[in-house]
Amino acid sequence: MQPLLPLLARGAVLSPFKRPRPDAAFPPHRLVLPGVRIDLARLAAYERACGFPTGGDAMPLTYPHVLGFPLAMRIMASRAFPLPLLGLVHTSVEVTRLREPAATGEYELAVHVEGLAPHRRGTEATVVTGARVDGSLVWESRSTYLARHRTAADTRTAAGSLTAAGSLTAADARTAADARTAADASTAAGARTAAHVSSAEPKPLPVVAEWRLAGDVGRRYAAVSGDRNPIHLHPLTARLFGFPRAIAHGMWTVARCLAEQPADASVHLRAEFRSPVLLPGTVTYAADGGRFELRSGERVHLTGELREHRANSA
Repeated sequence: MQPLLPLLARGAVLSPFKRPRPDAAFPPHRLVLPGVRIDLARLAAYERACGFPTGGDAMPLTYPHVLGFPLAMRIMASRAFPLPLLGLVHTSVEVTRLREPAATGEYELAVHVEGLAPHRRGTEATVVTGARVDGSLVWESRSTYLARHRTAADTRTAAGSLTAAGSLTAADARTAADARTAADASTAAGARTAAHVSSAEPKPLPVVAEWRLAGDVGRRYAAVSGDRNPIHLHPLTARLFGFPRAIAHGMWTVARCLAEQPADASVHLRAEFRSPVLLPGTVTYAADGGRFELRSGERVHLTGELREHRANSA
């Protein structure tokens, strides 16, 4: 496995010089690594760290992501990649497994950037990783990564607020008072409407288990995945990036949930990372059918769905 620390260092050095925007140019090439074979001892260590059974004939659904991550990092840490590596947030992952990749097989891995898109909080990049056997695709993922920055909408909102504040008159003040009176009169109706909307929202999934996560979860996952981003390793390094404590890897949270989910040979996974999981901490795993989520009280950290893959359904 290619060491990631030099790539992290390179990306950190280049980050202050990046100017992210949705219409920026991005690397058009694919990075390809042929002849990849699995280190079975490392695979077993990964399975233990994530809660999967060890010694199976096939890799866990998420393990090809670990194999391809060094290639993805080479792209995202390069000068040509327009988003800064520091502060990049993994927001979602989508995986399609066409058939179970054997743990003893040989694979060709390929990674490329599919495109950039505007996001309400900045710019999002989609990175695609594929695994092939004898030229045939057996596994593919799409990960989205968000670079947070001011957007055109932020600028327009700020300008509009200043204009509105500068043009307030006595008549405006009276109008605002009248509006407040009308709002007070409709409070009960508004509350009824809000209650109706709330009842239409999806209910939390039924709780299956409560997990107490140790403070070294990030370090243990880093050791088996190679992802040694400092936000996952120690409270001191996490604080440098604005987190009060170390946070769990998003891909670890997905893998830990999938370890509890039965899966067909051909499956499609969609997961969204909603908020970081602080370490140490206690989280609740909830699931119903193929849907699952991870939360702490009312705060949702992860939502996902696992379903059978059918041609043209992903």
